[in-house]
Amino acid sequence: MSPKVAVVPNSGRADSLRDAVVAGGGELVDLANAQALVWADAHRPSEIEAALEAGPSIEWVALPYAGIEPYLPYLSDSYTWTAAKGVYATPVAEHVIALSLAGLRCLHTFARATSWPAQIGRNLIGANVVVFGGGGITSELVRLLEPFGCTITVIRRNADPFPGAHQTISLDQRLDVLPTADVVVLALALTPETEGVIGAAELEAMADHAWLINVARGGHIDTDALVSALASEQIGGAALDVTDPEPLPDGHPLWTEPRALISPHVGNTPEMGVPLLAAHISENVRRFAAGKALVGAVDTSLGY
Repeated sequence: MSPKVAVVPNSGRADSLRDAVVAGGGELVDLANAQALVWADAHRPSEIEAALEAGPSIEWVALPYAGIEPYLPYLSDSYTWTAAKGVYATPVAEHVIALSLAGLRCLHTFARATSWPAQIGRNLIGANVVVFGGGGITSELVRLLEPFGCTITVIRRNADPFPGAHQTISLDQRLDVLPTADVVVLALALTPETEGVIGAAELEAMADHAWLINVARGGHIDTDALVSALASEQIGGAALDVTDPEPLPDGHPLWTEPRALISPHVGNTPEMGVPLLAAHISENVRRFAAGKALVGAVDTSLGY
C-alpha cells in the first residue's frame, strides 16, 4: 500500500517535496491521516510539536536539513526520525575546495586591493588537510581532494579508520595534528561535545599560514578567540560559511578583518539543495513502503 504522507508547513520547498512524495509512491494526506510527516520548513521548528499532536498515526518524521539542532527538544523516541545527513555533501564539499583555494591563494587579499600587491600564495596541491567530522561532507571532500594529492587527517568521535584518509584520530587528539595542518576544515555535527571545539588553544596550535574553513555550524568556533587570533596574525586566515552569531551582524570585526573570508551560508543554496532533498525524500518514501531502513536516520541519543 502507498504510505500516507503529510507535507507541512507550506513553504517555498513544500510543493517540490509533495512531488517527491508522489514520485516515491506515497499518497499525500492531511496530518490526521498521516503515517509519515515531511517537515518542509527548517526555520519553524517550534511548530512541529503541534503537527505531531495533530497526527496520531505518524511513525516517521523527515527533517529537511542535516543540522537539526533546533529540533533537539522535540526528538521523541516515539518516532523514527530522519535528517538530510549527506544529502548536501557534494555542493558543500565543493564550497570547501573553493574557500580553501581562495584562502591559500590569497584571493581575499587581491579582491580588496586597490594597487598592485605583493606576490603571495600557497598550493592546495600536496597540502596537509585536517578535517573534523566523519560524515558525508568529509567523504565527498576526500574524493574531491584526490587530484590535489593532499595528506588528509580525519578527526572524529572515535579513531576508526575513515575511507581515503591517511590517518584517523579521535577528537581528544586534535592538538597533536593541528600544528602540521595547512588547511583545517570543520564538517561535523554540532553537539555539546563539539561546541567550541576550536578555541584559543586550537588556534594557538595552528601554523601561522594555516587556514580554518568552517562549513558546519558557527558554534564550533569560539568567535572571540578567532577574532583575536586573526588580528594578531596567529593563523593564515579563516573562511567561514557559517558564523556565531548568524547572520553575522553589521559592524562585526570579522567583516573588516583582512584575513577573514565570509560567505553567507551558501555551501548549499536552495537551487542546489531542493532537488537533492527531493530525491532523498522519494527514496525514503519507497523504503518506508517496503519496510526497509531509512536513509539519514537520526540517533536521538546523540542528537544527529
